Amino acid sequence: MGEINIHVEQPQLVPALVGGFVLVLGHCSLITKERLFLSETLLAMVYGIIIGPSVLKWVNPMDWSSDDKQLTQEFSRYCLAIEVMIAGVTLPKKYLFREWASLLMLLLPVMTLMWIISGSIIKFAFNMSFIQALAIGACVAPTDPVLANAILKGMFAETHLPLRLRNILTAESGANDGLGYPFLFFALYLMRIGGGKAIGTWFYATWVYQIVLSIAIGAVSGYVARKSLRYAEYRGWVDRESFLLSSITLALMLVGVCTIIGTDDILCCLVAGNSFTWDDWFRVETEDTGLQEILNGFLSMSFFMYFGAVIPWSSYTAANMLAPWRIVVT
Repeated sequence: MGEINIHVEQPQLVPALVGGFVLVLGHCSLITKERLFLSETLLAMVYGIIIGPSVLKWVNPMDWSSDDKQLTQEFSRYCLAIEVMIAGVTLPKKYLFREWASLLMLLLPVMTLMWIISGSIIKFAFNMSFIQALAIGACVAPTDPVLANAILKGMFAETHLPLRLRNILTAESGANDGLGYPFLFFALYLMRIGGGKAIGTWFYATWVYQIVLSIAIGAVSGYVARKSLRYAEYRGWVDRESFLLSSITLALMLVGVCTIIGTDDILCCLVAGNSFTWDDWFRVETEDTGLQEILNGFLSMSFFMYFGAVIPWSSYTAANMLAPWRIVVT
């Protein structure tokens, strides 16, 4: 008579925990989002903290790779790229061109003010130099497009937020993650190089190579992908499943290309997404399927579960960064 062996290891436990959470949350998703006004990503992060090494110790992502920081960076990079690609695709045709003035106002003076205010609060709360605080402020000032979905999608948003406002917030949240680069590198170059040489390096290395080049790559790749997909669809070469996944695969390709050449992959994906649906053809063809949103939602929840599990609480405690008054201020 054979023995029954039960093996509880992370490769088997992680799918059970992730799938179980998504399944249970899906059964009460309207209650959490429309009545309790809780975002799925917030609940996923809390769940990750609970099952992670800080509480129940069921999952420890730091054991998955010899370089857990790089794993976190790449995971977040691809999640964010897919999110901003979908944001670009869902915008109306020629949106970035037609609303350039509104976006410019939000992305330059408003974001600059957010950057300075964030840096000032961080300097006061953590007693560091203003340049160091500005570097951290550049990371927290941009609106996160994943978390912005909590107020931009769903019944509440459709009822209380006008479509024009939802569109401009979607575009702004997607673009300012990419345009956070100049603010971050301005502080970093001042710390590393200093003086006029830092400003010159900041201009050509960040604005020209990171920003302008990524916009050009995004616009051209989105145009080429749109024309080639339309031709393939006209000739009957592409099936429905591959058609629906075109924007996701375009985002993955652009992240790889931009990472190789060292330019801004996030901004590139947003521009490519809107260029891809410049004439509204792809957006209209896919808006009733929901496939892109489903894949993106699952990927975002998976990342925030992972993120909750890898938060280095011990490092914050050792550095005395979790004092109650600092949490309240920041």
